[in-house]
Amino acid sequence: MSNHIDMPVRCLVAVVFAVFVLVAKAQSADELAKKLANPIASLTSVPIQLNYDDGFGPSDDGDKFTLNVQPVIPVSLGEEWNLISRTIVPIASQHDIFPGSGSQFGLGDTVQSLFFSPKASTASGWTWGVGPVFLVPTATDELLGGEKWGAGPTAVALKQTHSGWTYGALFNHIWSFAGDGDRSDISATFLQPFLARSLGKGRTVNVALESTYDWEAEQWTVPLNVGYSKVSRIGKQLVSYQGGLRYYVEASDNAPEWGVRFTLTFLYPRK
Repeated sequence: MSNHIDMPVRCLVAVVFAVFVLVAKAQSADELAKKLANPIASLTSVPIQLNYDDGFGPSDDGDKFTLNVQPVIPVSLGEEWNLISRTIVPIASQHDIFPGSGSQFGLGDTVQSLFFSPKASTASGWTWGVGPVFLVPTATDELLGGEKWGAGPTAVALKQTHSGWTYGALFNHIWSFAGDGDRSDISATFLQPFLARSLGKGRTVNVALESTYDWEAEQWTVPLNVGYSKVSRIGKQLVSYQGGLRYYVEASDNAPEWGVRFTLTFLYPRK
């Protein structure tokens, strides 16, 4: 008789345990998705971002693939501060970007940002970070980079709400200070306001303007990116998948009109 009673109890315990595990996993995925929406979160990650842009040149027949390898490494500086290293190493393949230029493939110039950020948010819930940004001329072809060394300031500020919203902006400005004297100087401002909304179960929708103003050419380039991402697993490896579209709100006559973006991010949360 006791065996007949134990069986329903065991089934109920198994169901409760399964629900608990699913809820815990969803909460974990949501927490990781929240950290991914924060550019200076204390989360080690390696985003592999593939961009495709079409419509370059006077005839709009040029195109470009850019694979950005973007490791993010946080380092604790005592009890109150973090140092967040964000690196962008581009690998590009382009065709007919400039009239008569043909095709190029190789590394572009590397951008290295360092953010000093308090571990605690402000009283009003804002998270912020400031530091230097560096431009390193790692391009393997003169048409894939500026052949200049550069540096300047960078900063980010954002707020994350209990209802699942993340909003803020990232800024940097780079001036060239050394390099090939025959190449144009670099003075460029990057401004990225962003907005993200958590949908639960590790899913996020986001929108961002990745605006750049070239002070030498007096030209804005303003792509609007809209994307959807989800935290998941490949075997035991935590990852985030993202896909999105890009429309150029403002750009030069020879710039593209649209593009697409796919990102696979490898996540390494602290245990």
